[in-house]
Amino acid sequence: MKTSLIAAVLSVGLAFPSFAQDKILNVSYDVARELFEQINPAFAAKWKADTGRDVTIDQSHGGSSKQARSILEGLPADVVTFNQVTDIDVLAKGGLLDADWRAAFPNEASPYYSLPAFLVRKDNPKGIKDWDDLVRDDVKSVFPNPKTSGNARYTYLAAYAFALEKYSGDQSQAQDFVKKLFANVPVFDTGGRAATTTFAEKEIGDVLITFEAETGGIAKQYADKGFVRVTPSLSVLAEFPVAVVEANAKKAGSEEVSKAYLGFLYSPEGQKILAENFYRVNDEAVKAEFAAGFPDVKLVTVEDVFGGWDKVTAEHFAEGGILDKLFVNQ
Repeated sequence: MKTSLIAAVLSVGLAFPSFAQDKILNVSYDVARELFEQINPAFAAKWKADTGRDVTIDQSHGGSSKQARSILEGLPADVVTFNQVTDIDVLAKGGLLDADWRAAFPNEASPYYSLPAFLVRKDNPKGIKDWDDLVRDDVKSVFPNPKTSGNARYTYLAAYAFALEKYSGDQSQAQDFVKKLFANVPVFDTGGRAATTTFAEKEIGDVLITFEAETGGIAKQYADKGFVRVTPSLSVLAEFPVAVVEANAKKAGSEEVSKAYLGFLYSPEGQKILAENFYRVNDEAVKAEFAAGFPDVKLVTVEDVFGGWDKVTAEHFAEGGILDKLFVNQ
């Protein structure tokens, strides 16, 4: 009796095998929640169709630099989708992935990009059009703390680059310009999401400075408030680098699905979701389809203006660097 019961149970188990289940943790920048709420189910459907396996994708969001530190301290990220290359370089220096991580995916591992832009209040009452307006005494700007937020570091670099062009490369005048911009910020939140709340819900400030993609999402979310998107004349190319955190993925056995997940961001389907969320992409067909939504802007790079990320990190973002000097009283 017992033997036949065991045989029956085993036969049921063989007839109905358990479904394979993959799981990854994507550690990302602060304002990417809504984006990955759309990316993740689309990838999961494709993964299921391709492999027959289900996948669970967990998310962690916060200031990019803060997220990188959390990973170094043990947060078991399988993949990172950050907003500045320096934060992935930190992980590489910590031994969690190879130093040449940029070679793992196209476009130096940046599947999409954006730029610092502005969001102003209904009808743009202060007439804000460019970075010059943000140093006026009557304009209060909102953006996060550049010490904790990659988003804000791009704002800092874009303002600095604009000032260098305005003042013909004069470093002293450029630094005075940025210092005045900092002085016009009523509160420095730790990440982009909190800065959005400060501007949109607490109604503090005249202009929110954040990624162009985020200005589109906020304007859509708060349509009743009539926010106006403003693209400045010049801004800094903000790449959104991605990487498999190899040490963690290998330990978790998630290398295959992690690579496929990041690869999906380059696919036509992934690129279209990105463009629908106001990110600029490199797929030519998708770019053409969404071209009307992306105004022309003079985009400069960290390499062209600041000599590359290693140099800008050493000169501006290291302890005691230019950022510390300009931010000292904030």
